[in-house]
Amino acid sequence: MAASLGRAAAGNGGPNAAGLLRAGAAPGVGALQTSVPTVRTLLSSNSVSQNIPSCLWKLGRLNHVAIAVPDLEKAQSLYKDVLGARVSETVALPEHGVYTVFVELGNTKLELLHPLGEKSPIASFLQKNKTGGMHHICIEVDDIKAAMAELKKKKIRILSEEPKIGAHGKPVIFLHPKDCHGVLVELEQA
Repeated sequence: MAASLGRAAAGNGGPNAAGLLRAGAAPGVGALQTSVPTVRTLLSSNSVSQNIPSCLWKLGRLNHVAIAVPDLEKAQSLYKDVLGARVSETVALPEHGVYTVFVELGNTKLELLHPLGEKSPIASFLQKNKTGGMHHICIEVDDIKAAMAELKKKKIRILSEEPKIGAHGKPVIFLHPKDCHGVLVELEQA
């Protein structure tokens, strides 16, 4: 019986199973030693969820990554002719001071941005980054107004008082990069 207990304990795989047999002792009578059972405490789902504040809005999928480009035609050609991606036509967005082109990637998009007018935020970005580069990321939200209200309470600066209509014809806001670890974040109503 002791041998079968020793085999059962060793086969149990628990953290004390190997310690049930004395080192160097053959399994059998007298080979068992006493051990203190391991007690594991599991957190109930209620106690974990009670510590998580509920939001009135949800963060959704990555909609696009925006790249500022000094030469829009060259950038379009790279993605379309060299890499074989589907590339949209150029669209002017005067309210945002940009020309946009979307590159379809299947699971998300790239947005190519080029300045439209002298006051374009992309023009100032390109003055500092002559060859272009990543400008912002865009994440969808299910309720942009609720997101704005909660983010303001959490001291995250929003770069406009009200959402503007973005390149997809939906309301968008931008969050200050200094409040988002150096990344300009655009939130778009899904």
